[in-house]
Amino acid sequence: MDLRVVIMAGGVGTRFWPVSRKKRSKQFLPIISEKTMIEETVYRLLPLVPYSKIYTIANLEQTQTIHSLLPKLPEENLLIEPQGKNTAPSLILSTATIFLQNPKAVLAALPADHLIKEPSLFLKKLKAGAVAASKGKNLITFGIPPSCPATGYGYIQFSRENLIQILDENFYALQEFKEKPDLEKAKTFLAKENYFWNSGMFLWQTSVFAQKLEEYAPSMFLYWEKILDALKNNEETQIKSIFEEIPSISIDYALMEKAEGVLMGEGNFGWSDVGAWSSLADIWPQDDKENALRGESILLDSKNCLLYNPSKLTAFIGVKDLIVVDTEDALLICHKDQDQKVKEVVEKLKKKGKNEFL
Repeated sequence: MDLRVVIMAGGVGTRFWPVSRKKRSKQFLPIISEKTMIEETVYRLLPLVPYSKIYTIANLEQTQTIHSLLPKLPEENLLIEPQGKNTAPSLILSTATIFLQNPKAVLAALPADHLIKEPSLFLKKLKAGAVAASKGKNLITFGIPPSCPATGYGYIQFSRENLIQILDENFYALQEFKEKPDLEKAKTFLAKENYFWNSGMFLWQTSVFAQKLEEYAPSMFLYWEKILDALKNNEETQIKSIFEEIPSISIDYALMEKAEGVLMGEGNFGWSDVGAWSSLADIWPQDDKENALRGESILLDSKNCLLYNPSKLTAFIGVKDLIVVDTEDALLICHKDQDQKVKEVVEKLKKKGKNEFL
């Protein structure tokens, strides 16, 4: 089996402002370890997939950063999307590239900025998913068993009947993708026990991907044909013009929600999308008062805070449930349950033309 991995590294996140900026997005930050998140993602794969079969897709500037961080990745594997148009266009381009090399290759599409706490179990399940994708005409995804009624994730509804076992791993027929729910609906999903979080990880054989596009997403299949033709003729300018007109849409909406023959594996390998500052409280070491700290600090009567200030001493006195993030040119202070609003700060900065802080 020819397994290739494409790491989707083109995101420009806003939830980790002020550390995250346009030129230093989340996947290029060392926030879960001393390595950047994209380095962690690549190194995690190496026991199963060699550098020669790992690809990235991102814009030109991001690709230059990837090359400096991961010089062992072959330059021809550093795929460039002319502009960010969500995951469907980037995965059509990357799948078409690999299809021309081997139409029977299995492609695993993985985000660059997720945490996996059990990498060996993840690789075991990834291998089983690749085998499942290589047999028949299935598209594969991983669902994350929910630990709470989260409203920030999409959900996957699946059937526990007629499960398929591959390499001792269970795969279930997917029934429906569900939008991010409100709290009451999320509680209902949790109680039913056949709704998992959508991980945004996918596997498919490249030729099967093309067939599924043609059958279930014919409007996107037209762009597949155009991109395939441009790649055959090495026409970079043609790819740029195709990206000007291709819809900006996720692969979930474009294909996965419409297609039949989608299987879901259990993603119980310690996954987190590390979606906001507060998520780091469960990742960084904590003191005896549940404070998670990056930087020298003195804390008096303070509890359940998160601090990122590696360059100077910070003192907390009598505070709790705070996030404090200090950089050279900006300071963020927010309540721990309000950190999803950080992106609103970024929007206000855009409206005010404060581009030096973006």
